[in-house]
Amino acid sequence: MSQIKKENLKDYAKKLMFDMDESEYDTLLNEFDIILKQMDLIGNIKNINEVEPMSFPFIIDSKTLRPDVVTSAITVEDALSNVKERIGNEIKVPKVVE
Repeated sequence: MSQIKKENLKDYAKKLMFDMDESEYDTLLNEFDIILKQMDLIGNIKNINEVEPMSFPFIIDSKTLRPDVVTSAITVEDALSNVKERIGNEIKVPKVVE
């Protein structure tokens, strides 16, 4: 049985200001069950703590990357030209969490 309950998911959804159908909550619970089982499997791998974590799927030699150089930039006015509500250079966005 999942350590995560449907009531928790509904509470989180409410706090994030969205809701789902009952079937979607059931699907999400099943997905969490799968993820938790996979985490248990990974945790049971012998000597897993001795493996260095990866931040990228393959080794990158810093010599192969191009330098990060700005070649052109747009003005603040151009960047904000399609914004519906703004005060100066600040953008008003809708509230998404409680």
